[in-house]
Order: sequence, then structure tokens, then C-alpha cells
Amino acid sequence: MDWKKASKKTMMAVVLATSFTGFSMIAQQPATAEAFSLGNLGNLGGLEGIAKMGQQYAEAKSKLSSEIDVLNSTDEGRSYLLNSFQQQYGVDNDPAMNRRLTNMMQVMTSAIRQVDSSIDDKPYRYFLNPDKNFNAFCGMGHVMSVNRGAFERVSCDDELAFVVGHEMGHGQKDHTAKSVLKSADKQLLAQIASQSLGGNQLTDTICKMGMNISMAHSDKGREWEADNLSWEYMTHTNYNLGAGAAVWQRMLEEYGDNTQKGMNMWFNPSDHPNHAARRDNYVKKLEAYSGKHVTAKNGDVFVNGKKFVMPAAQENISSEERSYLVMGNLARAYHDGQNNNAVTVNGNTVMMGSQAIMTTNSEDESAQTLADRLNSIK
Repeated sequence: MDWKKASKKTMMAVVLATSFTGFSMIAQQPATAEAFSLGNLGNLGGLEGIAKMGQQYAEAKSKLSSEIDVLNSTDEGRSYLLNSFQQQYGVDNDPAMNRRLTNMMQVMTSAIRQVDSSIDDKPYRYFLNPDKNFNAFCGMGHVMSVNRGAFERVSCDDELAFVVGHEMGHGQKDHTAKSVLKSADKQLLAQIASQSLGGNQLTDTICKMGMNISMAHSDKGREWEADNLSWEYMTHTNYNLGAGAAVWQRMLEEYGDNTQKGMNMWFNPSDHPNHAARRDNYVKKLEAYSGKHVTAKNGDVFVNGKKFVMPAAQENISSEERSYLVMGNLARAYHDGQNNNAVTVNGNTVMMGSQAIMTTNSEDESAQTLADRLNSIK
């Protein structure tokens, strides 16, 4: 073959036939799929056969893309996905948890609208599921679910809102739809091209792939993008901005860091950033948001480089997790200019202007002691 004269389509067809890999949700290959095989170069009949294969591949990819678009963008497709998710994972009707979830979705939708008006073109469809694990996921079509386990492990809606915002970040960028198209392997495309997979079977196959991907997005870059989008959305709410660092501190304490080293990086790669890295990413954002006035480390909160407080642990929250929530309040105060006002005390709550900073418990230093200290270093 004269590679210099070969068309891009022909060269792509050969590359795909010899090296295209991925995963397939198809357990068995129908016999008719043998009518077209991206891996069968022996019977192609030279350049003409290769070119034909390239055309069939392009047509199969186009059909797959069209089916994904129907599921991802149309009301019928989104209804189909919602029903499929609910059948797969179940629906939890706990009234209190559903009220909390509905409130979070409303607040986050309003926040996203301020930076991405396209959310109104495809409102989220969501439900609570009974799974006891800490998780949430967003599939194609802005179909989203939060596990009961997330509510049971985190009582603070500020922290859960960061998790919800993360999943909505995946939704706003159509991460699942893009991943399904990218993950389509040669066997799936062969079935589409040979017309042995179509109609409801193709829809079901794409739906299953989407479910699998939405539960574990296979791209660290997209995980970071969703984390960063969640931060941006949260700045347009009244939620505590320290909750992002706090929730990942909680995950770190409960599950340990998921950093992978050595051979694990090759044989068992994680598709998510580790918990400590995600926490530290949010800490850096808080520092910047405060104008570099505030930081926190190992449970200590610093203002202008001087230690302000190490909050005591309290029921169901560690000292370090709590420190990030205090940092979040301080960052908001500095960002909004509340540091120009005196620090005062309202009952057990330290106030900087109109911004609550910290409500003390019996194990903390007194609110007045903390207010006096903050006045001297702010």
C-alpha cells in the first residue's frame, strides 16, 4: 500500500481494524454479525474493501450517535432513561430525604442558571434510591439519582449540595453521552453495521452502557471538571463554600485515601481523583476566594497567617471537617467585605459583620474569646 496516497478514511479504517479497543455490553454476538467485521482484514479485497469497511464504520458510528442523541435530548428518551434507572436501582420514598433532595435540586438549578442557561432546555429528572452506599450519579438526559446512603452518612445539606453539584456538572457537560460514544467497541459497531442490532435492542444496549458509565465515569479529567463546576455553581448559592473540602475530609476519614501507587496504577486504575486531592483542591479555591486571607490545615484555621481556632470535634463531625466549614464562612466574609466590620458575638455564635463564622459548643473556646482574637488578627 502506498500510505502517502491513501485517503484519511482508508488509513483510519486500517487503524481501527487493527487497534480499536473498548468495552462492549453485548454478552453474545448474533451469528449475523459475522456479515461485517471490523477485525476481519483477510477478506477485504484490497483498498476497495478497506474503503467500504471505512464507510460502514462511519455509518455505524453515525447511527450510534443518533440513538445516543435521542436518549440524551428528547423527552421520550429521557423518560425511557428515568424509567430504566428507577427499575434498575429502585425508588426510595422517604419523605424527609426527598424534601431535602428537592430543595437542593431547586437551589442548585437556580445557581447553574446564572452561569449556564442551557439548563432550562433540559431540566433534571431525579429520584432518591435505596442504596446504602455513599454515592450519587447522573446519566444521559440529565437523569440523576442520589443514594439513601449519602443522606445517612452526611446530615449537612451544604456538604451534600457539593455532591449534587458535582453530578450536575457531569450532566451540564454531557459527560455520559460523550463517554458512551467514545466507549463503543468494534463488536458493537459491527452489529449496528450488519443491522443485527437495532430498534429496542440498540436502545437497551446504549442505556446499559450509560448506566455503567454514569456510576463510574472513566475519565479523571471529567471528574476534575465536575468538581470545579460544582464549586462555581456553589458560589452562586448561600451554602457554606467550605463544605466541599469538608465532605472530602469526611470521605477520607471514613474510607481512607484512595491514592493508588505502584502496580495498582497499571492493573487496577482508579477513574476518580483521590479524596485528599479533591479536598485540597477545594481548600485552594477557598484561599483564593478569601483573597488569601484564610486557610486551614490539620484542623487549625488561620487568618492572615495567624492561628484563629482549632474547632473541637462534635457529634458526627471531626475537628478537621468542622475547620473547613469555619474556613468557608471566613472566606465568604472576606470575599463579601464583611471583614471591614467588627467581629461580635450573638449568643454562642461569632459574627463578622452579618456573616456567621462559628457557633461554639461546650468543648470550644468561648465565643467572646474567639471574637476578640479574630478582631486582633483580621
